[in-house]
Amino acid sequence: MTSFLISFLLLITTAGCNVIHTEDQTTFCPAGYFPCGNLSVCLPQPLQCNGIKECENGADEGDCDDLSGWPLIMDWYVTQIILQDDELENCSLRMYPGRCLCQGWTVNCEDAGLLTVPWFSSNVLVLKLNYNNITTLTDEMFIRYRELDVLMLQFNSISSISSKAFTGLFNLTKLLLSHNQITVLEPGMFQDLHQLEWLILDNNMIRSVTLKSFVGLKSLFFLYMTNNSLDHIPKVCAVLPNLSWLDLEGNHIASIDKTTLQICRSMTVLILRNNEIRHVNEDLFSEPTWIIDLDLSSNLIKELPPSTFRGLKYLQQMNLSNNPINYFHVDQFDDLISLRSLALDGINILNIETRMFMKLEKLSYIYFKKFEYCKYSPHVRSCKPNTDGISSFENLLASTILRIFVWFVAFVICFGNLFVICMRSFIKTENRMHTLSIKSLCCADCLMGVYLFLIGAFDVKYRGEYNRHAQQWMESTKCQLIGALALLSTEVSVMLLTYMTLEKYMCIVFPFNHYRPGKRQTLSTLIFIWVTGFIMAVIPLWNTSLFGNYYGKNGVCFPLYSDQFESLGARGYSTGIFLGLNLLAFIIIVFSYTSMFYSIHKTGAQSAERSLFSREVAIAKRFFFIVFTDFLCWIPIFLLKLLSLLRVEIPGNVTSWVVIFILPINSALNPILYTITTASFQEKLKQCLQSQDFLGPTKSLTSSTQTSNV
Repeated sequence: MTSFLISFLLLITTAGCNVIHTEDQTTFCPAGYFPCGNLSVCLPQPLQCNGIKECENGADEGDCDDLSGWPLIMDWYVTQIILQDDELENCSLRMYPGRCLCQGWTVNCEDAGLLTVPWFSSNVLVLKLNYNNITTLTDEMFIRYRELDVLMLQFNSISSISSKAFTGLFNLTKLLLSHNQITVLEPGMFQDLHQLEWLILDNNMIRSVTLKSFVGLKSLFFLYMTNNSLDHIPKVCAVLPNLSWLDLEGNHIASIDKTTLQICRSMTVLILRNNEIRHVNEDLFSEPTWIIDLDLSSNLIKELPPSTFRGLKYLQQMNLSNNPINYFHVDQFDDLISLRSLALDGINILNIETRMFMKLEKLSYIYFKKFEYCKYSPHVRSCKPNTDGISSFENLLASTILRIFVWFVAFVICFGNLFVICMRSFIKTENRMHTLSIKSLCCADCLMGVYLFLIGAFDVKYRGEYNRHAQQWMESTKCQLIGALALLSTEVSVMLLTYMTLEKYMCIVFPFNHYRPGKRQTLSTLIFIWVTGFIMAVIPLWNTSLFGNYYGKNGVCFPLYSDQFESLGARGYSTGIFLGLNLLAFIIIVFSYTSMFYSIHKTGAQSAERSLFSREVAIAKRFFFIVFTDFLCWIPIFLLKLLSLLRVEIPGNVTSWVVIFILPINSALNPILYTITTASFQEKLKQCLQSQDFLGPTKSLTSSTQTSNV
């Protein structure tokens, strides 16, 4: 019955795939375009399965669920057979515990606080004992339930199972023992389970198994042993001739033995996700197999021989995601003539080209790490992802808000800083060295505006067809130089703010030490800061073997986060900048302004002038906004960098908002905080305007105070 059901569903799945594929070919569309059902309209790949109906008949959003291989059968079987309660409402059993529920021939004792298996009527068919505190299964515990069909014991504390615990269960078809503390499968413990089809042992502590443990399981076709401690693939097919599904996810398996697969001639599903497999032999799948679903994702595989998949002619779904592979042979997938779904997300394919996927004529779903890879598989209808959160198929900046505000923010930054530079040059001040530092800060911040203007310009250049140029753009010299420009602006600005803060700190906290930097010292410091920032920005461009494509990890060319396969050198360098230098600078700024305010407050407390209180309030407000803007700008960046080091997945749209809105905060507000709102600048500006007859007669302004240049 079960074999017939599986074969029937497989036939439906395969037939449905062929029909869809045939229909796709009835209407001729150029490469990268697909027909709207029976209409003579062709839509490009990016518009397929994007959640928006572009075709009048909605054909572009039809058949978008990836049900290749076994997922369709698995979902249907679990829903219809395991999770569905008996349709009868009245209990057909004479005896069952009062704390349990009875419906038909099913007893549900979930979460009933049981410490052992109680007594039930012998004609029970389904027994649900999950979510209890059962610790031991003793000899012949279920021997009287000879008609039992399903036994569910998940989420207990079972650590010991007698070799005769399941004696007499000749009709049992499904045994669920997941989420317990089982370490050993005793030899012969399943010898009476001749009709067992499903054996689920995931999330236990099983270290090894022997063939004697599975003697008697003649009908078993589904063995689920994920998240245990197995270090090898057990050769269970030697005693399980009908085994079709073997799931060993989350163990410690380091290699795949070819002889194990040769024995498993009925194998159709092999899941080895999240193990420690490093190498795959060239002849592993050299002989024809019936495998239709192969999952090798989240392992440590670095290279695949060219003819690895030679014998997988019936394979429909393959998952190689999240392996440290960066190179595929051009003919790597040529033998997978039945493949419908291929998952390669989490893999940087350095040599990707269209030829790799051209022989996969039935491929309907493909998953990449980067959306720009989709241009290399134009014949595949559904390619994911459609965006990295920053860019999309059509545009370098995916969001309309980002495309508008990148110009607005860039204009505000450039206008504000150029205004300050011009006014500082036009208005003569006594503290020329401080003015020189302010101008230098404005130049650094202005570079951030130039960076945003360039990003906006390239967004306009590639608008509507970004996917065709994405890979070339991110690997281009232009992207590298723009990224270096952004890092130069950011780091010089940080170092200048720190230097200016320390200068004010020395003047205010230690007013009598007569320390005032001279012209030569100021110029030397500013030149040192700019040279240091320049070196920091260009170092990743000098050594591409160590840093790789340091600036080209995203469309905005800014190296904010670390990906899984980034080199240790690049990761350490980036961490040293964002969580080392910049974090230290932020701490120094916060400490310095706190100390300055305390010093001013202490001096004011010793004075009898009432005006000092209002002056302290004004100073407190200015200091608060300086520290607060630094906080808004850098704390999100510190957190993002820390999360990326902890391998937390960061959505691309978060990165885009940080680069366009948060990172430029200081560049946009520094002219206001350090110049436009200062009393000395306002006084000099009014005097200048008055001397040029722009203003009428005004009252003389008081001289600047101790904190005029703050």
